[in-house]
Amino acid sequence: MKTQTQILLSLVMAAGATWTSPAQAAGPAPVDLRSCAHFTVLAGAAITQPTAGGIIHGDIGLSPATGASIGIPPSLVEGTIYAVDSTGTQAPNVVIDPTLLTAAKGDLTLAFDDAAGRTPVPSGDFLNPNGGNIGGLNLVPGLYKFDTTALITGSDVTLTGGPDDVWIFQIGTDLQVGSGIAVIAAGGAQARNIFWQVGTSATLDTGSSFKGTILAGQSITMNTTSSLEGRALAFTGQVAFSGNGGSLPEPAVPRFTDISHLPPDSASVVLDTTPYFLLTLQSSPGMAPADWTTLAEEMPAATPWSFTNESLAAGVTTRFYRAFLTRP
Repeated sequence: MKTQTQILLSLVMAAGATWTSPAQAAGPAPVDLRSCAHFTVLAGAAITQPTAGGIIHGDIGLSPATGASIGIPPSLVEGTIYAVDSTGTQAPNVVIDPTLLTAAKGDLTLAFDDAAGRTPVPSGDFLNPNGGNIGGLNLVPGLYKFDTTALITGSDVTLTGGPDDVWIFQIGTDLQVGSGIAVIAAGGAQARNIFWQVGTSATLDTGSSFKGTILAGQSITMNTTSSLEGRALAFTGQVAFSGNGGSLPEPAVPRFTDISHLPPDSASVVLDTTPYFLLTLQSSPGMAPADWTTLAEEMPAATPWSFTNESLAAGVTTRFYRAFLTRP
């Protein structure tokens, strides 16, 4: 089942309109996931379900291993299952697309290297915080580095910041999240802006509640009753999913950055949006529900995204626009 985000923003196009820049975000720039963005689970060797698990909301994909190594029942995936061949279970939501998967794995490498290479090298409280165990800490936005293992055990960790603030965790070896432990986003912080770059493998233990995108060099294990708001992206190894559920993080609001009149009867519309999520742009001469017309439905590969509206009636000086995303 596909679910739509709400209509998140509408603006008026008018002569002399002004545009307000968003507040400056704290922390580093977010990691560009490119075509990995629509995957909740992406793996190299296998996607398994050692014990009964819950629903995965979002797409899953496996490459270069064959479709026979996808062990998640299609009925438990509210999205598309991408495989390199037809050796696995067939269902309406299974798509054979090795080219798409090769591109996604390439983009995963770029994202992993981006996160791992961020500078300046963390120091002070941002280097091996609390000796490597951040359970019980309240962390501000920023770039954090762990020379070896990162632990979240004993107590929950809280990430406090605004909706555009970013956290990147560079982890030299493995990430271990203890049983019943939660990653808590506070103050408006969003899972879409939390990135865990893991040199080897990550384990989310029983009953843990995790937020953010895991970029693992090897494997990711989600034990029974764990949950994920984010992404489990494992390059060489497997994703073992026995959790209660996994879902993509809420995407950022599509934001209009410019609407310009193009004489005689056209307009240029520019938006910041989340790449690889279906974007719908609509317009209306007024605000009546029946007056909205869809101008475009596209899945941009990059942001910002622009559209030229050539359907303006002669002499029209004001028109309303709105945009929303459809997520897997």
